Formats: sequence, structure tokens, C-alpha cells
Amino acid sequence: MSWVRSPLAAPQAKSLPGNLIPCDPPPVTAYPPERPTDDLWLTPYHPIPYLSGGHAQTMLGNFWRRPPLAAQPESESVVVDAADNSRVLCHCHWQRDPLTGDLLADRLTLLLVHGLEGSSDSGYVRGITALALRAGCSVIRMNMRNCGGTDDWTPTLYHSARSDDAGAVLHHFQQKYTLTRIAMIGYSMGGNLVLKLAGELAEKTPEWLIAAATVSPVTDLAESADALHEPANRAYERHFLVRLIERFRRKAQLFPEHYSLAGLPPIRSIRDFDDAIVAPHNGFTSADDYYFRASSARCVQTIRIPTLILNALDDPFIRMRADTRETLLANPAVRLFETPRGGHCAFLARRQSNANFHRHWAEKTVTDFVLSADRARQTNGS
Repeated sequence: MSWVRSPLAAPQAKSLPGNLIPCDPPPVTAYPPERPTDDLWLTPYHPIPYLSGGHAQTMLGNFWRRPPLAAQPESESVVVDAADNSRVLCHCHWQRDPLTGDLLADRLTLLLVHGLEGSSDSGYVRGITALALRAGCSVIRMNMRNCGGTDDWTPTLYHSARSDDAGAVLHHFQQKYTLTRIAMIGYSMGGNLVLKLAGELAEKTPEWLIAAATVSPVTDLAESADALHEPANRAYERHFLVRLIERFRRKAQLFPEHYSLAGLPPIRSIRDFDDAIVAPHNGFTSADDYYFRASSARCVQTIRIPTLILNALDDPFIRMRADTRETLLANPAVRLFETPRGGHCAFLARRQSNANFHRHWAEKTVTDFVLSADRARQTNGS
């Protein structure tokens, strides 16, 4: 059993096993051994050999075919802000009694939150949904404001500080169906929202919210936004900018009393967009103010539910500050796993002969983690 230590890990956290990177093959624990846990959820990550860099993983991970999601969802709108009647669209897959058709409220329910310019139909959302349904869970595929074809559902814009929206969705469905156990899973921007909400709830976390898991979360927005503007990442930045600006044009057409394209400065980067559009329309003084207030790094020290963070060190544009990493490692509720390879939200695995093989390793790992947390909760009688 051997380890490779993260070159980005904080020096003062050196004695913690949690900031070590598993080699190939890796061990199945990466957290201080005194933390009681069911570690059967963690399987080794073996990246596809010919995908030699983070860019290859990132690009192919977005397009690699997944089996079609056969289960048809029930669509429901959820009011997330009563002041302006802002709503989000959720696609729900409920486990029901085969005889009566009654919703089984005692099944674990997963809330899935997508990333920037994604939707409830993003590939990783559908992939986790299929795994969760097979495991007997119910699933809520949440769209952020404006996403999933809902630009006309709210006069507001979506952004990385809207963790309250995820909280509103959780409370809506928990109260409507008296759900007994819910876990959150978020990718990239959605991962930041999940971590931010878990940290904000802190000691007031409801008993029914049992776990959180994230993949490539944007814990430090300023550093990651600036990384997108690096020459090697301009293709990603352009991908996001084209879609964000087009969405803002639609919002200006739908709500001309709120938004106008007139007088906008040149927008050549994500930081420019956040400074010119996101900040002034959402109560922030600047992009830097927005990044500071929206970054989950500010509150991860108060997370109290079992939480998993998967991060690849070759992610092209996610940057985690050393002090954020140190804070995560110091929190006994958090398990931070960093792999040398995996790209952004990809983690494509090479084919294995064992029954646990899954091409999209991260999707299986976060699903298995929350299932394990659910088993532990029930075993402990909480």
C-alpha cells in the first residue's frame, strides 16, 4: 500500500492521511483511521491510459455515451423566492409501492444539482439517476433558476451564491412528502452550492439531511474564474461565455424592465461577465465581492454531515486554495479525495474485469458514498 502526496496540499496538514493521493492501485481509505466509516463504497480509480491529460478527460467525459435513462420523471415547479415568485423546474423519480402506487417516503432521496450552464438533463445527472434508481432511491433532478428552458420563470439570474434555492427545494419536497432521508450531490458549480448550503446549515442541519457529495466543486470562485482565462483554457471560457451572454440576451427580451444590453462594456472573460452583469444585478459590489461571498470555502469548516469531495489535480480550471484544502482536511465530517488524473467532472475509468467496474467512476463513487452514509445512519439508529 503506497501513497502519493498532493503537491498542492497545505504543509501544515502533512500528518493527515486525507490529503494523500492514492497510487495505482490505491488503498481504500484516505481519511484519518480514527474516523469510523463503512469504507466499502470506495473503489480504486484507474484512469483510461490513453487519456493522458486533464483536457482529454474533460472533453471526452462530457460526450462519452451513457445508457439511456428509461425512467420517465414527474415534473414539478418549486417556488424558491416568494417575493418575486421565482421558480425552478425539478424532474422527480419517486420510488412507489407497486401495489398502491403510494410514494415511499422512507426511501433515501437524492437531490442532484448540475453545473454552470448545465441542466437536469446533463450527462452526469442522468448517470447518477440511473445508479440511484437501481439502488432503490428516489431522485430529484433540480434545475437552477433559468436552466432547463425556464428563463421566463423568474426575473432573476442564477449564480453561485444561490444555495438558498437548493435549500428551498429540499424543504419543499421533504415537507410535501414527509421524506425521512435526503442526500445532496453536486457537480462543479452545483458542488459549490451543495457545500455552501451544508456549511450554512451547520449545527442547524435538519435530521433528515444525512449526507453530501461533490465532484470538481468550485470552492474558490476567484481563482477558478481566473484560471478559465488562461490561454490553455480559453476554449472552455468561450464555451461558457457564448451561452451566458446568449442567456442574458433572452432575459433582456423577457424582462426589459430589469435588463438592458445598452451600455455594457466589452465582455472577454468570465470575470468580465461577473463584473458587468452578475454583480450589479444581484447585489454585489464587484466580481471580487461576488466571488468572496459565493465561495463555499468560507463556510466548509462548519459542515456537520458526512461529506465527500472528489477533485482531480489535472482539472484544467478548478483551483483550490491551500488554506481551503487545509480547512477541508481539518473537518472530521469531510472526506477530500484528490486523484492525479480525472479532468473536470469526468473521471473516466479504464475497463476492469470486476463487477464493480463503472466507466464514470465519480458518478458511482458519490452514489455509493451517500448510500453508505444512509446505511450508517440507519445502523446507528439516528
